[in-house]
Amino acid sequence: MIGSPGAKTAEVSTAELKRILAEGSAVVLDARPSREFAISHIPGARNVAARPGVSPSMYVSDVEEVGRLVSGQKDRPLVLYCNGPYCGKSARLSEELLAAGHTNVRRYQLGIPVWRALGNVTAIEAEALGYVSANDRTAVSSTLASLSPSRRSLAGARNLPRSGVLEGKDVGEVRRAKDDGRLPMEDHNTRVVVVGATSAEAWFVAEAIAREAFHNVAYFPGTFEAARAAVR
Repeated sequence: MIGSPGAKTAEVSTAELKRILAEGSAVVLDARPSREFAISHIPGARNVAARPGVSPSMYVSDVEEVGRLVSGQKDRPLVLYCNGPYCGKSARLSEELLAAGHTNVRRYQLGIPVWRALGNVTAIEAEALGYVSANDRTAVSSTLASLSPSRRSLAGARNLPRSGVLEGKDVGEVRRAKDDGRLPMEDHNTRVVVVGATSAEAWFVAEAIAREAFHNVAYFPGTFEAARAAVR
């Protein structure tokens, strides 16, 4: 944890956040703008609109929207996160929530950067698939899809058959993809998006890739057909 001096809300560690997500014991709230959330967020997190009139440099989520999300239950446990140790979005939101009477607010101040650095994957929303496909020109492969049962694929995608992706490191299809160029070995920060026949398949393949020290891996929590419709 960061242990920022003078913070008004407590922090949670990565291990605690994983437990919270697994148990559903708190609402995990991504305190970033909606497009950032759509492109890449911690699986299971929620997002609300910005406070009206806020500037980009001082972005903060709308406390009233958070209130509606928790049905007015101001004692509902909340865990906020944003873009890591030097990002002020979750800290600003936590203070505004306290001022509005919320009584159980914590922060995962390590945020998205450390979540990824520790080998965890993120999720991408359907509306962001098309945006990334059209605008991310820095990626060697902006979309990487595992084969669907009918062996269809997304245009321009590099295929990793799910049947060949194994548990462990440097094994199976992922190792072969590192050697034959399907995975971007010259830049491990390249965005990699995994689409599968099912959400579970995509998550499994994404985690296997993240174990190989690729730091920007997201999976699509929807069907192959929904992903293909989004990138047309």
